[in-house]
Parts: sequence; structure tokens; C-alpha cells
Amino acid sequence: MKVLLTAPYENAKALRELESLFDEVIYRSWKPHGRAYNPDELNALLKETGADSLISEHDEITEDVLRANPNLKFVGICRGTPSNINIGVATELGIPVFNTPARNAQAVAEMFIANVITLLRNTIPAIHWLEGENWGEGAHTSYLEFKGNELAGKKVGMVGFGAVGQHIARMLINFPADIYYFDPYYTDPNTDFKKVELDELFSTCDIVGIHLPVTAETTGLIDRKYLSMMKSDAVFVNTARATVVNRTDLLEIIESGQIRGAVLDVFYNEPPDAIDYKMILNKRVLATPHIAGATHEVEDHHAFIMNNNLREFFHHGNKYIKQLVNKEIIKLSK
Repeated sequence: MKVLLTAPYENAKALRELESLFDEVIYRSWKPHGRAYNPDELNALLKETGADSLISEHDEITEDVLRANPNLKFVGICRGTPSNINIGVATELGIPVFNTPARNAQAVAEMFIANVITLLRNTIPAIHWLEGENWGEGAHTSYLEFKGNELAGKKVGMVGFGAVGQHIARMLINFPADIYYFDPYYTDPNTDFKKVELDELFSTCDIVGIHLPVTAETTGLIDRKYLSMMKSDAVFVNTARATVVNRTDLLEIIESGQIRGAVLDVFYNEPPDAIDYKMILNKRVLATPHIAGATHEVEDHHAFIMNNNLREFFHHGNKYIKQLVNKEIIKLSK
């Protein structure tokens, strides 16, 4: 097979490993291009290189791209959620699609914890105070004004308990913190993690983290019903997807001071619109520009995960690996 690789594979070992799995790998990362390839550019690249397989990260793999290249042997998407490819058409054409779940779990978990601590310890306003040259001779103002709280001993609730939620839980259990989670599709074998319903999670936890994918079931799931249950000193965290939360309800809860604050890394519109900026600029919010999963190591992780996917499927004959997104093709090919 001849593979067109547009996903970043800057880890030399991972690239050599991929090259050992196939006849030829043509590396055309989107990063020097400055943006993901659009459908026309992707079609041109596939035609130019004669590739019969594709490993992508953010490129637009539309129905037109797939129908123009119906003989693709596979498409690899180096993301946890393969939202940039038309899965239905790929399945119809019998093209296996692989993803790389958990590639950014460590990165997101670390930033979740770092930003929650930053908010709890009032670090940002303390830095602004210091930069404003407010430190008077012999004053203890800062010690009193910016005294915060420790994460240790808190109840932390995870809405969705996939790879990211589990990574966070395994770190926090040693603070120590009490871990609660809601996930109708998964029960963790670790009995230190308490599985609960949403009502209990929102009403009892000091910190509530959202770790849901966007589906018809989850879109807008977290609304005033649950947000209004939160304790007055609780912190709401969303490093997953903005649209699983009703932003109007969240904004009202934040602006009214019904909760201590929020840590937000995702927004309805990116770049943000005026309503998003109301949340971003609120003093109760610690906001970052969708960077929770942005580490150099994430690219190493996705490369090795994808290599393992392809080795298992094509070389070891394991057709039922969990990273095969469209498992229906196995039945269709029989």
C-alpha cells in the first residue's frame, strides 16, 4: 500500500515504524501548509501521489473526496473524534476508518488540574495585583486578599468517564480527592470511583468537569436544570466540547454569581462571538483558547496509536480493534 500522510508525524521513530508497515509513505504534513487541506487540495494530493491510503488529522475528507477515491484501502484520523470525515460514505464504500482515542488524555488531564488549582488559589488576580505594583511596604494585603483553597479533599465529578476523565481521576485520587462520575455506558472497576446520576453529581461535587463527545444525545444536555443544582462555591469545568452545555444557561449562572467560577477551554464559536466573550471576560472565569490538548507530545501519542492500529488490523488480522470507527464494514465485507 502507498500511504499519503498529512497528519504530523514529527517523531522520527514513529515515522520509521509507519514506513516499515507499508510499501511507501509520502509525508505531506498540513503544518507547513499553514492549515488543513480542503477537499480540492486533498483530491489533488491523492491524485499526484497515487496513494491508495490516507492518514490525516484535520483535513476535510468530505463525501466528494471519498467518492473520488473509492478504492482507498483505509483512512486514519489522528484525533479522538473523527469529525472531519464522512463516516457514512466511507462505510458505504467499504473504507475502514481508524482514530486515535486518548491521544490527548494526559495533556487535557494536566491542564484540567492546573487550571482548577489556578482558579482555586486566585493566582491570576494575584499576578495582576503584583504587576500593578500594589505591594506596599510591610503589607500583608496579598496574603489576606488572595487566600484560596486546596484541591485536596474536594469532591470532583466527571460527566463522562472516558479516557480523559479516567486520567484525571487517577491523578486526583492521590491528592487526595473524592471522585464521582456519570457515564451510562461505562462502569469503572475501581470502587474508589463512585458512579452516580447527574442530579447527585451536580448537587454534591465541589468541582464538576465535562468530558462528553458531541452527539444527538449530549448536545445541550447540561442546562439550567443541572447547573442550578451546583453549590455556591463549586467550580464548573469544560475542556471537552462547548455545545454539550447550554451556553445561555451557563452564562446566567456565572453572571448571577450562583457558582464560584468556571474553567473554560471551549466555546460555541471559535473564534468567539459576543456571547462567548461575555463568559471569557467575566472575572469568575478562567478561559483558555482551546489549548487543553495542545502539547508536542500529543503528536507523538497519535502517531504511535495509529501505527498500532494499522499493525493490528493489517498485519495481525485483528479486525475488531476498538479504534476501528466503522466496524460495520467487517460485516459488509463478509
